[in-house]
Amino acid sequence: MGLKAAEPIDITAEELPTYLRMHHSVYMDVNGKSYYLTDVNDHYWRAQDTEKLNEKGHYCDVSEPLPTIDEFLSDPAIDGKSVMDLVEEAAFYPSVKPEVV
Repeated sequence: MGLKAAEPIDITAEELPTYLRMHHSVYMDVNGKSYYLTDVNDHYWRAQDTEKLNEKGHYCDVSEPLPTIDEFLSDPAIDGKSVMDLVEEAAFYPSVKPEVV
């Protein structure tokens, strides 16, 4: 799990699947909430609520793990809407590695 970058990126709905394939994760802010969109060992995709942590201190899933990016992006897991439904009103932030000091 990376950290949310300070500056948003400009990304379109058409660019999002390619971005996820290349970077494996992105933060999405929409409707006052933040979600972490990420892969699970390069085999499944899921959305996680960044305000809720599980017993391991990881974000809690809001979607079921899905095997393809297309299925994941069209799954209505966020308040009955899919990531693709929310792209136009969302802000996206890169997931960055924490600096090691």
